[in-house]
Amino acid sequence: MYTLGIDLGGTNIATAVVDENYNIIGKGHLPTNAPRDAYEIAIDMVETCKMACADAGVTMDEIEWIGVGTPGAVNPQNGVIETSNNLCFSNVPMKRYIEELSGKKCFIENDANAAACGELIAGAGKGYKNLVAITLGTGVGGGVIIDGKLFSGSNGYGGELGHTVIVVDGEDCSCGRKGCWEAYASATALIRQTKRAMADHPESIMWKLAPKLENVSGRTAFDGMREGDETAIKVCNQYIQYVACGIVDMINIFQPEILCIGGGISKEKQNLTVPINEYVNKYSYTNMTDKKTVIKTAELGNDAGIIGAATLGYLEK
Repeated sequence: MYTLGIDLGGTNIATAVVDENYNIIGKGHLPTNAPRDAYEIAIDMVETCKMACADAGVTMDEIEWIGVGTPGAVNPQNGVIETSNNLCFSNVPMKRYIEELSGKKCFIENDANAAACGELIAGAGKGYKNLVAITLGTGVGGGVIIDGKLFSGSNGYGGELGHTVIVVDGEDCSCGRKGCWEAYASATALIRQTKRAMADHPESIMWKLAPKLENVSGRTAFDGMREGDETAIKVCNQYIQYVACGIVDMINIFQPEILCIGGGISKEKQNLTVPINEYVNKYSYTNMTDKKTVIKTAELGNDAGIIGAATLGYLEK
């Protein structure tokens, strides 16, 4: 049995054929070219499905369903993308478009939710029923699985974990609030924190790693930390504390069996998870119990969204 997963982004449409063992066996992609008419984008989405099938050496007749992960707020019941700033969508019936164009059943979810499904079924969360997945990227994405079912609230907007506040009246957030977890724990926030520290410390080794502030990335502070730079160490320690603070909140609210961390920052692996576990063990509400949340880095990497989208049908069964 084969399924198709589509990771619909503001820049690219990335699609893959996924087999019954959750392996990607064929890919297709086209530029999204947003903003433009949503139906035109749907046509290209189905075209990437055909491209992926050709790459995999299978036909569309062998595909059981198509799953779509998309940025923005999605109503998974009717398949409408109610709003998506990245795509300039408002009330787009994408499920209906895809089903009409492809002749296949379509499932659609927020991209962070889709990635959480992928980790549950085929990644770090395999074998668990209760999972929280966070993605440390441009923002802080989140997905919540409760008793094997994706939680998205009464209106499809649930699981926006990055927009919980950890500092009252703190840094501005893109959502319009101040002090959101995303404003402190995203890769974007880490870059901002690194630039500020470098500006205050011209002696920092980080200036050798990034001679200009525009060269600073989410790796700069961690690379400086590995070279023993005191300023970089302080930046990393503070950043990890921000990440860990939000993780404690997630554990206190959901008490998941496992919490997995994805996004580019997760490549730091133990440099991230060891201090986070120390913080969580100290401050979480259940720190004295035997049943503690396992904290791991995600396993599917950049394929989490595609594989997760392709597995959406399994969660409906």
